[in-house]
Amino acid sequence: MAIAEGLKKQRILLAGCGNLGGAIATLLLQSGAEVFGLRRRTDQLPQGVTPITADLTLPETLSDKLPPQLDQVIYCLTPSDYTEQGYHAAYVKGLENLLWELQGQTPNRLFFISSTGVYGQNDDGWVDERSPTQPSGFSGQQVLLGEQTALASSMAATVVRFSGIYGPSRQSFLQAVIDGRLNPPAHSNYSNRIHEQDAVRAMVYLSTMAASGETLQACYLASDCEPIRLDQVVRWVRQHTDCAEPAEGARDGSRVGSKLCSNRRLLKTGFEFRYPDFRAGYRELIGQRKGA
Repeated sequence: MAIAEGLKKQRILLAGCGNLGGAIATLLLQSGAEVFGLRRRTDQLPQGVTPITADLTLPETLSDKLPPQLDQVIYCLTPSDYTEQGYHAAYVKGLENLLWELQGQTPNRLFFISSTGVYGQNDDGWVDERSPTQPSGFSGQQVLLGEQTALASSMAATVVRFSGIYGPSRQSFLQAVIDGRLNPPAHSNYSNRIHEQDAVRAMVYLSTMAASGETLQACYLASDCEPIRLDQVVRWVRQHTDCAEPAEGARDGSRVGSKLCSNRRLLKTGFEFRYPDFRAGYRELIGQRKGA
């Protein structure tokens, strides 16, 4: 797919333009789109993005702020605080406020950035876009409500569920292993992840499909090609870089849920991963750290 051709002259709103949204905006710009970035502090937007200063959780700040004739909207908000109220404000209320302000506009596609946290499975089995979504925690429950809000809107909507994003700007897991602060037991829970570059590329790829008039599904699960138990990832990192011995009281990394995320539907679109497994991504990150 010719990304640059597909996105030329598209007017795209990034509603929530933090680290992930900003990276998506940058690639969209490079692909020829006109990009509007909505966030509270627009001085942190990437160069070339048209700023919209507003707070999605405060509807009065949105009044008469949105540009006309939008082709696509990408909703990419994260909570300002990690409470149930914070998640509801970010994933549900903010979206409701945006949809209200967009009344009268007819963008071709609304993308809602979601999470594999909407799955509650704990049986080491495979999940995909058709699997039940019954999260036990408030974070997954509120994200799921946001999905439902997007899909019930008057716009054609697509939900993109990312698994754990890692990369150059998200190295907390790698740092915890190197510092000896993480020590999962053998045969620990399955983990799923996606490199941040692939997360950005997948989003832009789907945006290009929408701009080209191609058929999109209502939901895509975006995770790399190898779910793997957490202790195996930690063991591999320890084998490939100097790490402190696990400290007494180190976290075991246990969390609710253990599942294998299938990316088959995303792959069927023709999208190709630059980092198909954790080894490709962490090998590069470790190499960069050694060369720093």
